[in-house]
Amino acid sequence: MEVLSDELKEKLVFLEEYLKELGSVAVGFSGGVDSSFLLEVAHNVLGDKAIAVTGVDASIPERELKEAREFCADRGIKHYICRVNPLEIEEYRHNGPDRCYFCKHGIFEEIGKVAKENGIEYLAEGSNMDDMGDYRPGLRAVDEMGVKSPLRKAGLYKSEIRTISKAMGLPTWSKPAYACLASRFVYGEEITEEKLHMIDKAEQFLIELGFFEERVRMHGNLARIEVAPQDIQRLASDEIRTKVYEELKKIGFLFVTIDMKGYSMGSMNKTIEGRQEL
Repeated sequence: MEVLSDELKEKLVFLEEYLKELGSVAVGFSGGVDSSFLLEVAHNVLGDKAIAVTGVDASIPERELKEAREFCADRGIKHYICRVNPLEIEEYRHNGPDRCYFCKHGIFEEIGKVAKENGIEYLAEGSNMDDMGDYRPGLRAVDEMGVKSPLRKAGLYKSEIRTISKAMGLPTWSKPAYACLASRFVYGEEITEEKLHMIDKAEQFLIELGFFEERVRMHGNLARIEVAPQDIQRLASDEIRTKVYEELKKIGFLFVTIDMKGYSMGSMNKTIEGRQEL
């Protein structure tokens, strides 16, 4: 392992000791930077008493599920897939500002069933200290359900998680941030499986063109594309711009625009007046 600062070593030791105290955990596993790091540490500490559970629905791209499966298979971690359908939940489908609360609640209900079937006492999720500074109604569900948040408990920030993950040799240390496809809709626009597939196809096309920090935000029949600021010029070049426009039109968008500010995590939250927790 690469040399870590004393502060990061202390946080890692705290995390390991906290997980030891829990004794057994089912980690809500997305395959992202945070949950991959949490799962790795939990597995190192608890062995088979740490399992991964991935909730899968139309808002999760197939590429994310594939990477999650490979991460667990490479490490011999028990991995369970539970199929969920948040579109059955009216509050989720109507996409109010508290959509994530209802989705997260439903997912952890299913994860709880898998944990119980496998004799696992606690549920855990991978939010970190940076998540405390944005609008996160899903964390309210986490707290209400008694789901543990070990990374927040250890005081770990995203940059620190990436640093330790790199030192541990985890392939996810440099993985771009990801949020479920439902986060691409302007609040108030109804979420449907068809629309989720449209966004998934559009973002997959951008990834295949080499844009790895990207979002396609849906505003009715308009697609607002966000890429890293340094990639905007490439996206706007005649060759790429034309390809993207034609492909997104085929997918079903009537209008296609480029956000000149560039990628911004949680940009749809700016549409919430006051951004207060509901």
